[in-house]
Amino acid sequence: IEIPKLGLSVPLNQGISLHSIDRGPSHWPGTALPGGASGNVVVAGHRVTKTKPFRHIDSLVPGDQIVFAVNGVRSVYEVYEHEVVTPDATWIVNQTPEPIVTLFACHPPGSARYRYVVRARLVSSSPA
Repeated sequence: IEIPKLGLSVPLNQGISLHSIDRGPSHWPGTALPGGASGNVVVAGHRVTKTKPFRHIDSLVPGDQIVFAVNGVRSVYEVYEHEVVTPDATWIVNQTPEPIVTLFACHPPGSARYRYVVRARLVSSSPA
């Protein structure tokens, strides 16, 4: 996963256990894979502990890019919205007919009271 605005370029882990998220951004199993024709790619990351990949997730604005290179395909998504939800808002992982990505992290930094959610739409896919 690459997020140029955040200076982030790291491998994408698999799983939502703390062990997985502690190693860096982690893909929620059962959600879409990057670059697909449909579905919601869901990725969790920490803001203040371990590698802090999403420390400044709240600085992402519409038009910022999130890039994945998976299975030989480079997929570029552009941010279109953000919101703050409660931890029980599991609807953020629901699958969608259009290809999107949902990033989320605890909010505010240092607290698990809420989740900061960023959504982005697929704008291009090409061979990596």
